[in-house]
Amino acid sequence: MDACGERFVIVSGDSRAEVDEVGAALAGFSQGGRVRVEPHPPTARPPKGSGAVLAPWPNRVRGGAWTHRGTRRQLALTEPDAGNAIHGLLRHVPWTPVERAGDRITLTAVAPVQPGWPQPVRVTVTYAVGRDGLTVTTEVENLGDAPVPFGLGFHPYLRVGDVPTDELELTLSARTELPLRDQLPDGPARPLDGAVSRTRLAGLVLDSAFGGCTPGDGPDGGADGRVRHRVGSRDGGGTELWADAAFGWVQVFTPSDFPRQGPDGAVTPSRAIAVEPMTCPPDALNSGTDLIELVPGESQVLRWGVHATG
Repeated sequence: MDACGERFVIVSGDSRAEVDEVGAALAGFSQGGRVRVEPHPPTARPPKGSGAVLAPWPNRVRGGAWTHRGTRRQLALTEPDAGNAIHGLLRHVPWTPVERAGDRITLTAVAPVQPGWPQPVRVTVTYAVGRDGLTVTTEVENLGDAPVPFGLGFHPYLRVGDVPTDELELTLSARTELPLRDQLPDGPARPLDGAVSRTRLAGLVLDSAFGGCTPGDGPDGGADGRVRHRVGSRDGGGTELWADAAFGWVQVFTPSDFPRQGPDGAVTPSRAIAVEPMTCPPDALNSGTDLIELVPGESQVLRWGVHATG
């Protein structure tokens, strides 16, 4: 068994995506002859969280500790060097494929009751490709006997084909930035400088949480209820990540040593940009900010996607 488990490939027209059995991670997406989401090989774990499903919470929990219904909970410290719990409970477990077609794959997994987590939550993710690019639909359900807070995120690294990251411009729908210290909240969100919400990436180093993401205009000029973030190149090409309004937060991460895989399979450390849609900010299990309350037996559906622009 490879480190990523079975690799599922879905294709429709000029859209193609790969999805891993382990973690249900998005292992690459291309459209219009260009790579749109960074790929990774199946023989090693996804680098730097690439393509991961972040549930039942995204980002970090300070010290792995939080209080639920008057009981202090202690999660495993999955970011041991910093002493935090990071990116949920389902990144490193095999997911079960429950439906498969040429243009889509559905996988499901349960975050069971365990130290630090009080109720079982089932997460089902469907990846589908088509004329409109990639659509990711997530259904979440509390299988337990009491309400439980929930947060969801995803960790794609966006590309515009072979255009170097430093030659791209980033546009965010966000209106606020959350101050961070050691990647954890350090004060209330503050208004976002417009120069940051639209900026060239050359020389810019980010591992930052942005909020106030609000739906904007769709391609036809009318409001369509979707949050939109975009990376674009000088030639007019671009890759857009859209999300339901529930994804009111986005983490942007620009590592300088992402192991980018070339067409020949060679791997080169490169600048990359992760644009991570999230329903809540870092350490939301402690702050309570924008957490979704899952009632037993009730399911919720959230969607996001990626497509070519220009």
